[in-house]
Amino acid sequence: MNEISHRKARTIIAKTLAKGREMELKPLSVVVLDAGGHVKAFEREDGAAPGRFDIARGKAFGAVMLGMGGQAQMARAEQQAYFMAAVNGVYDGKVVPVPGGILVMGRKGEVIGAIGVTGDTSDNDQVAGVAGIEAAGFDAQP
Repeated sequence: MNEISHRKARTIIAKTLAKGREMELKPLSVVVLDAGGHVKAFEREDGAAPGRFDIARGKAFGAVMLGMGGQAQMARAEQQAYFMAAVNGVYDGKVVPVPGGILVMGRKGEVIGAIGVTGDTSDNDQVAGVAGIEAAGFDAQP
């Protein structure tokens, strides 16, 4: 499988939100991007702040464009702040380099997209997102 179908994108979102409810997280927003950084699906739970789309998209966009999850991006930003600042310049400030941006991996280990989860702590966002990706039958790379 070399892409995320709309049905699988909706499954990722539903399972991510279910994990968030199970963990009693604050209201989440979840976006699924394809391998080209285009939005496949998005959902914002009741009570989530209206600006969460841009944060979720920034987490996912950075992951798919750089080929590294938000956890790895954050480590890179801490070690080489100038690099992430330059990357954000290249992408017009659209990269949010923190956990919650998670690569979706295909059966052969290829990047087929990314998700961005936001609403609670970045670490909790990541846990919920990984659960959603795995529940849809994909591997996650945070």
